[in-house]
Amino acid sequence: MWETLGTVRDLGRLQEIAAVLIRYGFGDVVRRTGLASVLERAGRLVRWNDSQQMLRMTAPVRVRSAMQELGPTFVKLGQVLATRVDLLPPEWIAELSELQNAVPALPYVAIREQLEADLGAPPAQVFAFLDETPMAAASLAQAHRARLHDGREVVLKVRRPGIRDVVEADLRLLARLAEIVEARLPDLRRYRPAEVVQQFTQSLRSEMDFAAECRNSERIARNFDGRDDVLIPGVHWQWTCESLNVQDFVDGIPGRKLEAVDDAGLDRAALARRGADIVLKMVLEDGYFHADPHPGNIFYMRDGRIGVIDFGMVGALSETRRFQVAQLLHGLVEQEPQVVADVLLDWAGGVEVDEARLQQDISQFVDQYRGVPLKDLRIGLMLGDITQLLRSYSLTLPADLALMIKAFLTLEGMGRQLDPDFDMASAARPFLERVVLQRYAPKALLKRGRRSLLGMLDLAGELPRDLRRLVQAARRGQLKLRVETTALQGFGDQVNRAANRLVVGVITAALIIGSSIVMHSVGGLSSRWFLALGLGGFVGAGICGVWILFSIWRSGRHH
Repeated sequence: MWETLGTVRDLGRLQEIAAVLIRYGFGDVVRRTGLASVLERAGRLVRWNDSQQMLRMTAPVRVRSAMQELGPTFVKLGQVLATRVDLLPPEWIAELSELQNAVPALPYVAIREQLEADLGAPPAQVFAFLDETPMAAASLAQAHRARLHDGREVVLKVRRPGIRDVVEADLRLLARLAEIVEARLPDLRRYRPAEVVQQFTQSLRSEMDFAAECRNSERIARNFDGRDDVLIPGVHWQWTCESLNVQDFVDGIPGRKLEAVDDAGLDRAALARRGADIVLKMVLEDGYFHADPHPGNIFYMRDGRIGVIDFGMVGALSETRRFQVAQLLHGLVEQEPQVVADVLLDWAGGVEVDEARLQQDISQFVDQYRGVPLKDLRIGLMLGDITQLLRSYSLTLPADLALMIKAFLTLEGMGRQLDPDFDMASAARPFLERVVLQRYAPKALLKRGRRSLLGMLDLAGELPRDLRRLVQAARRGQLKLRVETTALQGFGDQVNRAANRLVVGVITAALIIGSSIVMHSVGGLSSRWFLALGLGGFVGAGICGVWILFSIWRSGRHH
């Protein structure tokens, strides 16, 4: 951690993080991760006052409140954690989903200089009208409504000036903290903090690139070419860059205002079916989907279309992964536990697990839905229960699948808000059947067979050369076998430290004995040289003894 602190600002931010964690009752985390010792080493004062009011809150509420107070980077981290249904239990997912991006907007004068630089001209030349009062403000950006000279309504999404430096400093600290947590807090290791921070870093950096967000939206829009039931706003590329995007204004009813849907005379059940069809197509057919389809990103148009905005967070599924998802969902819907177990074991990635017990638990889980009518199956909740079962085996899902399951949970929740009789299983069934049929279509089989044949031919062609190199290395005595055992490495470090202490202890004893002999020898006390030599030996022995005691004490603290 000390090496990570490149600037005084990083040190100040670290002190702020520690203070917030302590205030919300996580002082033990500050101690065990070494944050306190780093700050004390830098001469920073750490106040250990817990708020008793905070301690009366539940742990999920305290974590969510601390993240909200720590600012945009940690708010986004909480939102990413809310997608990891495979890592966190439902009460944590529900609480972290409440994290709000909403923050006070910056005055227009604070963004005007950056906006003019991004546009390449004064805003008054580009727009016939620009509302200087933001229509929305979030942790990374704020949105302003404007009108082009040809009369089209647009929205400007402007990144907050200086936010990238703040975020990058937090990301450096988070990466190092994740390593420390994995090394020093074994009870938190199963949550894979380093993997979560890596996923979060990629997601946040992509989300701060507004041009990348626009490329995401255009890619998804192309997948819906020819369809008139979905609206994705167009991008005005001449004014779009990394810190600014300009898109068409979506004039619809926000997803949260269901009473306005009724006032507009829209069919709620039809909207629920249409929304499910859009998300299922993105996930199962296209393999590229909006990973955050919450009501704030959904609009119901008065002509019955569904508008989708904010493609900063997207997920991608390979063809193989989509087939596995289809198999899993088909196994859940058709009550085939063996199919479900096979898919989950593939996703486990070779982690050692009691397969017989896992299959038995999955069979019991699937059997509880046997005989339940298809319209009463809740796919989102079933997927949530499956991930809870995985957590009990300390298994986690790949990040892309966690995003997909979160999208399904959100979709089913929104669908049932629109229509209490919304049937996700029936909506998904035709998509699942098409994915399976496409997998075994003659064209797909021929393509996979050709790919496998080419791979085998490449392997066969390279085999003689590889064997020749292997034999030559063996003849020259350069053939080496490398075996790594992480458990023995830790044991070796302990033996090395113990040997060091033993050597210093022997030297200490030798100094004491030697000094005593020198001082009691003939002329030892009367000769100032013998006296100095003896006293020097005792001082050296004292220093060595203090070092041994300090080493033992520090080792005890770390363990």
